Amino acid sequence: MAEVYGSAAIGILLSGANADGTDGLNAMKKAGALTIVQDPVTAQTPFMPHHALQHVKIDFVFSVEEIAQFLNRL
Repeated sequence: MAEVYGSAAIGILLSGANADGTDGLNAMKKAGALTIVQDPVTAQTPFMPHHALQHVKIDFVFSVEEIAQFLNRL
């Protein structure tokens, strides 16, 4: 997605137990994409969003409900 859409893309990372999402989100950020991570406090499994927040400069941190509202406003 990062290579094809670059700054026109939006990367959203939700709940998860692995760190693999961080690599993808980092590639998207480097390509100029908007990045959103689920607030780890609201995640069923907070490891993945927490890891991304430690390693990527994220644009927005939202609950799932806030992510939906944000996307609807776009």
